[in-house]
Amino acid sequence: MPEVRVSIGGRDFDVACQEGEEHYLRTAAKLLDDEARVLTEQAGRMPEARMLLMAGLMLADKTASVEDRSAEIQAQLDEREAELSALRASQAEPEKVEVPVVPQSVTDTLAELAARAEALAASVEEKTS
Repeated sequence: MPEVRVSIGGRDFDVACQEGEEHYLRTAAKLLDDEARVLTEQAGRMPEARMLLMAGLMLADKTASVEDRSAEIQAQLDEREAELSALRASQAEPEKVEVPVVPQSVTDTLAELAARAEALAASVEEKTS
């Protein structure tokens, strides 16, 4: 079991941890040390137990705030997911529109009528000029 030396509030401590957990221990010790330094800057030197207690309480307060905010955000996320599910459920099937296909014989007949109309128009134009 590895032992890690950490410094908290200017005091060194040897702490044992599980193999591979050294990084997490150092990170946690740094958080505690940051709070302890704030305390020693504000109140000066104090007994080790009191310094660790106060630093721990300050970290716990920050953690509680983060957990409260996390719960608020989770509640908002749950609301949005419920709204999204409701919208998806209420979404109506798209209306189907059938477009009739014009038979080729009708197209041919219309083309023939257009050609006759052009011929008549040309004939009328020729007679009026």
